[in-house]
Amino acid sequence: MTKDIILTGDRPTGKLHIGHYIGSLKNRVEMQNSGKYETYIMIADQQALTDNARDPEKIKRSLVEVALDYLAVGLDPKKATIFVQSQIPALAELNLYYLNLVTVSRLERNPTVKAEIAQKNFERSIPAGFFTYPVSQAADITAFKANLVPVGDDQEPMLEQTREIVRSFNSIYGKEVLVEPQGVFPPKGSGRLPGLDGNAKMSKSLGNAIYLADDEATLKKKVMSMYTDPDHIHIEDPGKVEGNMVFTYLDIFDPDQEKVAQLKEQYRAGGLGDVKIKRYLNEVLEEKLGPIRRRRAEFAKDIPSVYAMLKEGSQKANEVAEQTLAEVRSAIGVNYFD
Repeated sequence: MTKDIILTGDRPTGKLHIGHYIGSLKNRVEMQNSGKYETYIMIADQQALTDNARDPEKIKRSLVEVALDYLAVGLDPKKATIFVQSQIPALAELNLYYLNLVTVSRLERNPTVKAEIAQKNFERSIPAGFFTYPVSQAADITAFKANLVPVGDDQEPMLEQTREIVRSFNSIYGKEVLVEPQGVFPPKGSGRLPGLDGNAKMSKSLGNAIYLADDEATLKKKVMSMYTDPDHIHIEDPGKVEGNMVFTYLDIFDPDQEKVAQLKEQYRAGGLGDVKIKRYLNEVLEEKLGPIRRRRAEFAKDIPSVYAMLKEGSQKANEVAEQTLAEVRSAIGVNYFD
């Protein structure tokens, strides 16, 4: 029986945080361990360079940090192929062929790209590589003939762009070479973890994240600074649970939801202080993150082995991508000397 093929990954622009863990990493580990999928996990350094080209050291530093986070949460190079995007030359050539199948106006209509351009204040100074990165993503996905791509809801337009490229290629060149991917989306309400400050998104750039690498003292400091209910000034005051980040995190991370329900009831009625519930949340998070942090520290003792793992995974991924590229070149007719 043929396994479904999964491609997923992250941009190496810093350490990964617990939003990444809830939104994707935890699910990747479960899918990897199920034995039902052929899994490819890409560290997308070339994509990260599209808006960080003038700071390549940032990408280089972050590469190993992301790899350590992967290993710490339980991603296993024996069960999944973990590789580095820039080490797969076939991806760049596939991207070049696909760019000929996409118009500028189509790229401009991509709502995900439009939102990110606005967020980064690029306006008309947008780097061409960033503008066309949906096409690069199509190359990444199709190179491994991935039919499943775990993503957040906001990435559906990117997948639709890939499907359009697949249909155009297969139609124009008359061969069913490429595979249309489908998205694997998180359950409603669980795909995005809000930031410590109440912002809708936990983000490295906003400085409102708890990182998987944070030590015990840093974790406690961040939890104690979390946004709660600004009107809950005295312990005896009734408090709001909705929009209160402590309870939002307890809903996600605490396995004892019966106790969470009791705490909510007590907080709403008055008589439960913010310090007490923050201390309880810190205990819950430490129980979850402590083992991850300790595993990460062990892997960090042997960085050469981490690089060796990435090199081996990249070599394996390269073989697969080269086979797809050969099929693409044959379909187009540029395999002149075969």
